[in-house]
Amino acid sequence: MFDKISKFTNSTSFFNASKVTIASVVPVLVLNFLGHFEIGFTIALGAFYTYPSDIPSSLSHKIKGLIAASFIVSGVNLLVNLVYPYPFLFYIFLGFLLFLCSMISVYGQRATLISFSALLSISLSFGHLHEGWEAFEYSGFIFIGGILYLIVSLVFHFVQPYKYVELQIAEGIKLTAKYLKLRGDLWSPEANRRAIIEKQLAVQVDLNLIHEDLRKSLIGNQNASGITSQNRKMLLVFITLVEIQELALYTSFDHSKLHEKFAKHPDVLRTYQNVAYKLASTLKKLSKNVRHISVYVDKHDLKNELDALEFAIFDYEKTLGKEEAAEGVLMLTNMLKYAKNQVGKIKIIQRAFSLAMQSYKLKDKDKELEKFLTPQYYPLRTLIENLSYSSSIFRHSIRLTITILIGFFLGQVLPFQNVYWILLTIVVIMRPGYGLTKERSYNRIFGTVLGGLIAFGIVSVIQNHVALSIFSIICMLLGISFTQINYKISATFVTMYVVFIYGILTPNINEVIQYRILDSLAGAILAFIANHFLWPAWEFINTPIHIENSIRANRAYLKEIADFYNKKGEVPTSYRLARKNAFVEIGNLMTSFQRMMQEPKSKQKTMPLVNKLVVLNHSLLSALASLSTYIQSHQTTSASESFNYIIKTILANLDHAIAVLRNEVILKDTFFEKEDVTLQFEELKRKNFTRLAEDDDLDKETRQAKMQEASMVIEQLIWMSNLAEKILKNTTDLKATNPD
Repeated sequence: MFDKISKFTNSTSFFNASKVTIASVVPVLVLNFLGHFEIGFTIALGAFYTYPSDIPSSLSHKIKGLIAASFIVSGVNLLVNLVYPYPFLFYIFLGFLLFLCSMISVYGQRATLISFSALLSISLSFGHLHEGWEAFEYSGFIFIGGILYLIVSLVFHFVQPYKYVELQIAEGIKLTAKYLKLRGDLWSPEANRRAIIEKQLAVQVDLNLIHEDLRKSLIGNQNASGITSQNRKMLLVFITLVEIQELALYTSFDHSKLHEKFAKHPDVLRTYQNVAYKLASTLKKLSKNVRHISVYVDKHDLKNELDALEFAIFDYEKTLGKEEAAEGVLMLTNMLKYAKNQVGKIKIIQRAFSLAMQSYKLKDKDKELEKFLTPQYYPLRTLIENLSYSSSIFRHSIRLTITILIGFFLGQVLPFQNVYWILLTIVVIMRPGYGLTKERSYNRIFGTVLGGLIAFGIVSVIQNHVALSIFSIICMLLGISFTQINYKISATFVTMYVVFIYGILTPNINEVIQYRILDSLAGAILAFIANHFLWPAWEFINTPIHIENSIRANRAYLKEIADFYNKKGEVPTSYRLARKNAFVEIGNLMTSFQRMMQEPKSKQKTMPLVNKLVVLNHSLLSALASLSTYIQSHQTTSASESFNYIIKTILANLDHAIAVLRNEVILKDTFFEKEDVTLQFEELKRKNFTRLAEDDDLDKETRQAKMQEASMVIEQLIWMSNLAEKILKNTTDLKATNPD
């Protein structure tokens, strides 16, 4: 129990929630003591509005983003108050303002969160309407609250500049450990490999988000404020984590074939699986160490596991004889080298968090790192280009605007006590996708009912304002902490917080709970109906785009690998960018598939094909990572004509798959004959093994290494060729099923 609490309080969610809680509570306590509770509460609202836009970035972008958010949330509140007295103008203006605030999302993640804050500010402005100079004062206090949050956030940053990064690194290490554990699960003979791969892809989605946060924080700060020893160390750990993940994909073999081959010698595969589990276990322990900010002491260097695998390979060769065991030994030796490479990567991270590496030099790994960041610019052209029905953000903005206006109208006509709570519920719940809106609607209602009942029970027993104030602060902290972790729990604590506040301010607590539940129910129903009937964004429409992006990213990654295999030398930045994009796009594809699973059955007709394409693209990425890792860690020979011919066939099949998804005509003369491809594989095998067998200058160990290279490269090429053909076939079937 203590470990779970400690883990929660050492999380990024709790860290961020602490900032907004302090920025919201302090002005209320101080100004309430001075007899100005309402001013303190308004400043607290400003801090609360501004906090969502405080996302990972460079210090410069953080300051600019929070100041912009403060201006916008206070500005829209002022505009609503100024225009509200003029009914004929107000409704038109409100619709325009809601639409404009929603469309801000076209400018990326921070803009999306500022958009959300602006919509919150508009919704809650109807709870505290003001006229004349009071409207300016009120919006001014909201702006002060935003600046106060900025100050608190900067204090946290300068007191513990790497706290957030360290927590994200710890989470990244933990997820990487989980990823390695799942890779180890694949080696069980009875493993459900499809289910394991789907779990891996889900972990991949979470890893992508953390990697993007770390890029913004580490690379952005390095470019903006110079290079510090700690920044370099964290950057080294982050780059190593990405390499560990790529290395994990390196163990991408046909597991059924391997279990068949080693059916009479299962111990050797179990020994390898044990190594995989130990790698994951070591990373998991390291993650806990980093989270608790304790000096890492390497108590287990994995040498015993590696020695056991070497002995298992030796025993396998001795049992079968060298000739009969040759192919199996090559495979197992390849797996052993992977494990040693992975241990080496883990040791880099271990040293980074031990006293042995206080100022590690990153050498040349930080060259051109700014290219890995998404450019920060906001041209008006982007907004104009998205003013089209083809834009999902445009459709969502129209849908959200209409829903809020309907909610406002119903709140005015029907006997609802607080119309702003209906609007707030719509803003918080409504998302572009049907599935997420449905899920949040249910969680919101459940949390409101449960939180209301619990809080009512407490308020019925305890009327002490000091005690209720303490409860409200705790509930606010927990409610914000759980927003990204579990929205149901978050909604429960937020409702309790609201009830405790009203328990302090008003005597009619029963009515507060009753109307809060009714308002939340009305808002949730409106959001759900709107997402179902107002230009719904069904995922089967968007999934082909994500499939195309994933295929395109894998194609670019393969092209970079082939270029490197031909040219040799140093790995270029373009290669690393292509690798990053391939990982990001497979994560995006998996996210799209998960959203499709949440939608009505009638909208899931293409789901089996999409599922196949998700798995095929992931398998192709695994094969690419396997080939890439091998050619980087070995002294490879010159690429042959057969190698390049086969690469061209794979690229051509991927190009054809993209063309199918884009409804483009495929020229028949761009197809490669299956017989020609088979001949090239046979020619590649024959030339390589003949050349190596006849090369008298090679000693036994070198010849074995060269044969291992030839076997490895050919094995991956065959697999990639088959995967590319299957991707083409399934994309063709997908378009036939869903021609639009």
